[in-house]
Amino acid sequence: MKSKHRWFVLAVFYGFILLHQADKLIIAPLTTPIIEDFSITQAQMGAVSSLAIVVAAVLYPVWGYLYDRFARAKLLALASFIWGATTWLNALARSYGVFLVTRASTGIDDSSYPGIYSLLSDYFGPRVRGRIYGLLQTAVPFGYMLGLILSSVLGGVLGWRQVFFITGSVGILISVIIFLGVREASRGGAEPEMAGLEHVPTFQFSWPVARQLLKRPSLRLIYVQGFFGVFPWQVITFWFFRYLEKERGFTQGEATMTMMVGIVALAAGYFLGGSLGDLFFRRTPRGRVLTANVGVVLGAILLWATISLPLESRLPFTLLMGLTGLTMSWGTANVTASIQDVAEPEVRSTAAALGDLVGNIGSAIAPWLAGLIADRSSLRVAILGICIIAWVICAVFMATLSRIIPADIARLRQTMHERADQARREAQQ
Repeated sequence: MKSKHRWFVLAVFYGFILLHQADKLIIAPLTTPIIEDFSITQAQMGAVSSLAIVVAAVLYPVWGYLYDRFARAKLLALASFIWGATTWLNALARSYGVFLVTRASTGIDDSSYPGIYSLLSDYFGPRVRGRIYGLLQTAVPFGYMLGLILSSVLGGVLGWRQVFFITGSVGILISVIIFLGVREASRGGAEPEMAGLEHVPTFQFSWPVARQLLKRPSLRLIYVQGFFGVFPWQVITFWFFRYLEKERGFTQGEATMTMMVGIVALAAGYFLGGSLGDLFFRRTPRGRVLTANVGVVLGAILLWATISLPLESRLPFTLLMGLTGLTMSWGTANVTASIQDVAEPEVRSTAAALGDLVGNIGSAIAPWLAGLIADRSSLRVAILGICIIAWVICAVFMATLSRIIPADIARLRQTMHERADQARREAQQ
């Protein structure tokens, strides 16, 4: 029964992320009509995304703590309801100031994902978490694709406000499904050391354990590289559609189709990267990190080659963009799984939330910085410069991480082994 239910849980959260990302990222293809509606600059539009990211960043530790203390499934249902309600408020805005504030409120639920990864880590063991997270994260680019479709099909007919009303309503519907259908799992129940135990011990949130997270060398490096690693994602998702239209001369239809090629490749890269990470992780504890780093290096090289193509080279541009997407996404599932590999079950939401907090600080800067550079130079310079510099920095940190993470993985495995032995002794008494 648990085996069947865990796939149901995965499907529900896949739908949650897919539709939440469609709502979250749909603002990118609708950037031009929103700029025209409010008569604002590219830098002001970048500030809209950045402020929502700031709100999410501030709330990451709060959500992480709540997930580790209380039932994650019920909290995720609440997050989905907040998504729907705040999107409705954003659609009602009639001035730039109100739009800025209401869009910022949509960041409240954007920090809800650590609970998903933590809950799934108690349904799926470490040997398969990379591919499970990779499969789950394909919902992000497919959500962006869905946003492109909604904006293209409905945006011109209904307007951007009506599109927001639709996606907000979906959020409220999903909150009901999560609340009624998703069961909580025992924290640490999927760890291999717990196999064969009649009763898995209950692990409660502990402040001493939580404080130890920042003392682990591998987590510190994951967090620091995460600050720089989000720059390319934010710049590309927020500005690339406009770059295609304004600087490469694509029509909206051509830009949409080109982006879809990249998105499909990106989604394939999530699952491929996670699967490769699992494969090499079974051979060496460095396997996930090394896989992620190869993807970073290849992504940087291919993005530079893609954007450097002449404007008339439409087909080569699209093909290289697809290869870029296929490789640049290798790291995401592996970094997420690596956090679970070194953090105790009772603080995994907090560990993931701290990483997302640091990442969102970088995310808050990226769209605004790219818009500022674009206003003074071009989107080409902004996208290429920010992405390449960020990926070079990440490659250095990931190389260092690959050397030190085995020790932290071994420490967690020893901890879980000791807990399992204690549970067996207590069961015999």
